[in-house]
Amino acid sequence: MDLFLDSAAGKPLTLQLYEQLRAAMTGGRLLPGDLLVPSRQLAGELGISRHTVTTVYGRLVAEGYAEGRAGGGTAVAPGSPARLTETGRAALRPGPRFAGWSPYFRMRADNPRFDLRPGLPDVTLFPAEQWRRKIAVAAAPERHAYGDPAGEYRLRRAVASWVARSRSVTATEDTVVITCGSQQALDLVARVLLEPGDCVAVENPGYLPVVRLFGAIGAKVSSVPVDDQGIVVDQLPAAARIVYLTPSHQYPLGVTMSMPRRRALLCWAERHDTAIIEDDYDTEFRYVSRPLEPLQALDATGRVVYLGSFSKTFSPSVRLGFTVLPPPLAEPVAALRQLIDWHPPTAMQDALAGFIEDGLLDKHIRRSRRVYAERHAVLAEALAGPLARHLTARIPNAGLHIAAVLREGLREDAVREAASDADIATYGLSACFHAGPAQQGLLIGFGSASTADLATALRILRRILASCGS
Repeated sequence: MDLFLDSAAGKPLTLQLYEQLRAAMTGGRLLPGDLLVPSRQLAGELGISRHTVTTVYGRLVAEGYAEGRAGGGTAVAPGSPARLTETGRAALRPGPRFAGWSPYFRMRADNPRFDLRPGLPDVTLFPAEQWRRKIAVAAAPERHAYGDPAGEYRLRRAVASWVARSRSVTATEDTVVITCGSQQALDLVARVLLEPGDCVAVENPGYLPVVRLFGAIGAKVSSVPVDDQGIVVDQLPAAARIVYLTPSHQYPLGVTMSMPRRRALLCWAERHDTAIIEDDYDTEFRYVSRPLEPLQALDATGRVVYLGSFSKTFSPSVRLGFTVLPPPLAEPVAALRQLIDWHPPTAMQDALAGFIEDGLLDKHIRRSRRVYAERHAVLAEALAGPLARHLTARIPNAGLHIAAVLREGLREDAVREAASDADIATYGLSACFHAGPAQQGLLIGFGSASTADLATALRILRRILASCGS
């Protein structure tokens, strides 16, 4: 850590050194347990006497900021005084659009025994050994160079072939852009298509981070209700420049957009010259019926942007997703991507390309689908049986969670607090409503909990619901 002493500052060097070291400890630059530079070495580096350094170290020890170590040396004390607010560094504030913001999701540090939050895959299913071999090949020295901002050609080609085969999506390597997840793809596309003040239509209830993202880039967000056939096309605002939706497995309700509704949306978009962003959320994990054709495959005018991600089908830690774009958007989106962070890690891209080409991704999805189908059945049976007195749910055919509405008399916050006390992590349905009255309920995820743990958690949840309703 650099220290700066000024003999012309009119302040004793001892005091300058003390204040800088104390500020480093209280400000978090030096953490409990960190060793301080040996006094003789620090004196030489700063061009001061060793006595000055030992005097400062002694004062820090006396005041509880530091402690002497057996065998010599001085370290930041484990119980050192709490960090102080550095008022001189608190002048900047976020702009009005970002005031009060904080991350919408964080993994819990305490690792709850039962994590029933939505959108979390089972990490134990990850094919670690096969992935390690692919990464080892991809990390070869000759591959260490800047990559294409649209993504590595090999991965774009593999993705184009994969979505064509698995989802009937029309794609070529020239219309695919690789991103760090579907959220970044949405950000890029929205910024290329929108001007500040443009209207964007989103599902309500829906994925709240999308609403925040559109707002962050200056768009006006219009909430459109969802019924049992998907987004209600008749209530779309005529001014909408973009319609964002999750037609294959609507988040959070899980309904599949009907074919008549899909065709009605495409006709509406053509009349109003509107772009459609199709987030094919969780479509790979279907348990009953075959999926309907995606909007992108039905689109005859080139106004549908298709988003996909490998976060749940493979691993959220890999942070790779993609978008399939109408040809006129491909170059502008890639150019914007280059301005932001150039491209995703090339080694990850090469490894995933090989994983797809060798059929390993399809094999992993088939295996995961069998495991998730078993858990889906366990949760569906509980919602139709023991939990039916307290929760009402429409059982979806896909995804890694089921949305359930609480019966009258039950409060979402009380149920979730009691569940947390029982070491069950949950997510509230009301948080997905960004306009109008919110329904009280739970999004019950079954991806990350084992089948046995899921059954146990549901039994505990039943007792919690019964106690909260009494």
